Amino acid sequence: MRIAVLAAALTFALAGCATTATTTPAPSPAPDAAPAAQDPPADDNLNAVAWYQASVERDLVYRTVYRAAGERLRAALADKTWDALPKEDRVQPLLGLPPAIIVDVDETVLDNAPSQVRQIRERRGFDEAAWGAWVSERKAKALPGAAEFLGAAAKQGVTVFYITNRDASLTEATIANLRSAGFPVADDAQVLGLGTVVEGCEQEGSEKSCRRQWVGRSHRVLMQFGDQVGDFVQILANTPVGRRDVVAPYLDWIGERWFVLPNPTYGSWEPALFGNDWRQPEAERRARKEAALDDGK
Repeated sequence: MRIAVLAAALTFALAGCATTATTTPAPSPAPDAAPAAQDPPADDNLNAVAWYQASVERDLVYRTVYRAAGERLRAALADKTWDALPKEDRVQPLLGLPPAIIVDVDETVLDNAPSQVRQIRERRGFDEAAWGAWVSERKAKALPGAAEFLGAAAKQGVTVFYITNRDASLTEATIANLRSAGFPVADDAQVLGLGTVVEGCEQEGSEKSCRRQWVGRSHRVLMQFGDQVGDFVQILANTPVGRRDVVAPYLDWIGERWFVLPNPTYGSWEPALFGNDWRQPEAERRARKEAALDDGK
C-alpha cells in the first residue's frame, strides 16, 4: 500500500513538472540591436590628416623635394632659355627677363593641418568662415625645407611669387603669416590671391593660368611648386583621365622644373572621382569614390 501511494505521488509530481515545463513560455531571444550610426564618419579624413601632421615620412618627402630643387637651381639660372611655364601661359618672350619661382601656398609652403584637425574634431566638412578664421590667426608653420630653399633662391636674385587660391580678402593675413614663417616677401605684389585681376586674361573659376601669365610677362619662371595639378597647368577636364592627360606633355619637367608635394587630405583630385558634384549626398559621393578604386581583380 505504501509503495502504491509513493508511486502515485511520484507520478503526480512528475506530471506537475512536465506541465510546468510545457506551459511556462521560453524567454524570447533578444532583438538584434539596431546598427549604430558610425561616428566619426568612415571617410572623415582622419588617417590622411594623421599622416600629414604626425608622420616623419611627410617631413622627409618635403625635405627631399626642396633639396632636389636647390640642386637644380644653379642650372636653371645659368640656362637663359630655361622656363617652367606651360606653353599656353608663356605669352612673353624669355630673353632678358629676370628669374622667378612660383609656389602655391597651402600644403606647399604653409602647413594648415591644424585647420583639418578642427574639421575632424567638430565632425564637419570644409567651412569658408572657419577657414577664414584660421587664416586670420596667422599661425600656419613653414613646411620642412621650404623657407630655407626659397630664402636661398631670393639671395641669388630670384623673385618668389606666391599664387594661392586663398581669397584676395585674406592676402594681408597671408603675407603676414608668410613673413613670420621666414619666407621671402619683399613686396606685397608677390602674393596673388584668388580674385586677382589680370588685364587681358579672363579668370576661369579658381584656375591659376591668368596669374601665371601675369608673372610670366615680367619674369622667366625657373620652377613651379604645388600640391595640385592646377598649380602647374590649367585643368581642361577635371576627371581622372583629364588630369593625367593635361600633365602628360610635361612629365620630363617633374623633379626638374615642376616639383610636386603630397596632399592626401583635400584637392581637386577628390571631386574628379564623383563628377565634381558636391551636391550629391555624402553616401553617394563615398560610393562613387569606392567604385573608382582598383582592387586588382
